[in-house]
Amino acid sequence: MNIPHDLQTIAQQEKTLVFPHFDSDRAWQIGSQLREMAVARGAAMVIDVRTFGLPLFFAALNGTTPDNVRWVQRKARTVEHFRRSSYAIGLSLQQASTTLADKYSLPAAEFASHGGAFPLTVKGAGVIGVVTVSGLPQRQDHEFVVEALCAVLGHDASALAFASDKA
Repeated sequence: MNIPHDLQTIAQQEKTLVFPHFDSDRAWQIGSQLREMAVARGAAMVIDVRTFGLPLFFAALNGTTPDNVRWVQRKARTVEHFRRSSYAIGLSLQQASTTLADKYSLPAAEFASHGGAFPLTVKGAGVIGVVTVSGLPQRQDHEFVVEALCAVLGHDASALAFASDKA
């Protein structure tokens, strides 16, 4: 994995995946898209879509645990705080060899800088919420959300995908 390249890709994802408007129907569409993808792939996953302060969609699929719910909450808080993808925050911290606790005094029990939470941005309004999943490795959680947002917004997911790792 190339951290600078992944950060550049995430910045492009965040710039592109913007909604013209957002409401509870759109939240349900996103959550349903994620749920359908998870079921089709046999992924045990918790899915949460919310505007800040208002949960709009939640699903805990077979095989998940309360730990997945806690991960969703912690990753969503990170997006709420920074208005950036939790994975972008985690990669930036990794690049700087620091942590949320060390750099920002944010407690690990309340915040997580792992992939899977992505800002919900509305044109002209900015970041108004977050879509979060937990159940896969963090990079895959992030990719899963991006793929679903691309499907909902009508974007080509391959154009916003991370470069494949070449060994």
